[in-house]
Amino acid sequence: IEKIFPFDIIPRILTNKEWEHIQAGITQRLKALNLFLKDIYSDQQILKDGIIPADLIASCPHYTREVFGIKVPHDLYVHISGIDLIRGQDGTFYILEDNLRTPSGVSYMLENREVTKRIFPGMLTQSKARMINNYPLLLHDILGSLAPQQLSNPTVALLTPGVYNSAYFEHTFLARQMGIPLLEGRDLLVDNHKVYMKTTAGLQQVHVIYRRLDDDYLDPLVFRPDSALGVPGLLSAYRKGNVAIVNAVGNGVADDKAVYAYVPDMIKYYLNEEAILPNVPTYGLENADARQYVFDNIGNMVIKRTNQSGGYGMVMGNKASEKELDEVKQAILDTPREFIAQPIIKLSTVPCFIDGKLQPRHVDLRPYALCGPSGIRIVPGGLTRVALREGSLVVNSSQGGGSKDTWVVDL
Repeated sequence: IEKIFPFDIIPRILTNKEWEHIQAGITQRLKALNLFLKDIYSDQQILKDGIIPADLIASCPHYTREVFGIKVPHDLYVHISGIDLIRGQDGTFYILEDNLRTPSGVSYMLENREVTKRIFPGMLTQSKARMINNYPLLLHDILGSLAPQQLSNPTVALLTPGVYNSAYFEHTFLARQMGIPLLEGRDLLVDNHKVYMKTTAGLQQVHVIYRRLDDDYLDPLVFRPDSALGVPGLLSAYRKGNVAIVNAVGNGVADDKAVYAYVPDMIKYYLNEEAILPNVPTYGLENADARQYVFDNIGNMVIKRTNQSGGYGMVMGNKASEKELDEVKQAILDTPREFIAQPIIKLSTVPCFIDGKLQPRHVDLRPYALCGPSGIRIVPGGLTRVALREGSLVVNSSQGGGSKDTWVVDL
């Protein structure tokens, strides 16, 4: 069910120069991640060359063997991404997380801008903040460009888990903005390796599915047999190339929190470049020396489960009780692959209007990128998430965070 996501009226300001740096770094990163996904589901050369440990990939719960060897349109796996950045106290932007499966929040970015227009109509115009309202049009163009056989007028649909999903508002918002049908699994069927939607006029073939449900629920014949949300036979149509699925099935291996530590190595390996935007230093806890270092410095660390998101499965070493720290240490010893550790980075702050006055609050930034055959487009700005509780570093909406509009301006 939808939860309220508080909105702060004071926009966050990014200069064009800052944005160009962010844009270059995200573009570079997505190129490398796409090449990694193509490689990992085909030749696996990066594993053969010892850049990434093979057992790290084999133990990843989101490494999807069922899609090994499937040819995807234009060799593109990541079509829609939300890359989370933080800014340290020294002004450096770091990549915190790659969201490459079903990133959410873009509707809040668009709605925040509409609210800001009403509150500060003159200011928005005078500042010449870069526009973001063409995102649905860009998204629709990207989806259409991925259709099999490059059809001139493909049928594109958005597949939702249904009204009880926390992002259902966004699903309806985007489908309406793009003018495409919003469907649930029961509205679709597969016949002769082709996907059809049921309409009052009969069956109509669907060529591109923008899915907003996880891989596990897509096809009960291949993944979870108890899934009532997916479409039986969908993967067979996908394997035959008769339907494009956006994002590609199996992307979760590339945004696993333990694999994240190797993205700078991917950039060097595939592009022969140094990462423009650095990672937050990350410790894999299968290594005994790294594990001991983290235990010795746990008060300055944040411990994260590699298979959870949204602020869940996270322990802040400086806030946790001795009991909580002992429990997480034992959990790490039991299943070290399921955890990573990172130093606690004091996020930058921006002014927020709270309790009738301006107060500093910690923020992160999630820019949204669209990848298609013609290249990568990143919406200028993105969703700034705010840790509304004083002193908190947790910005996730599920953990009491809020959001604000983000302006990219020429200063």
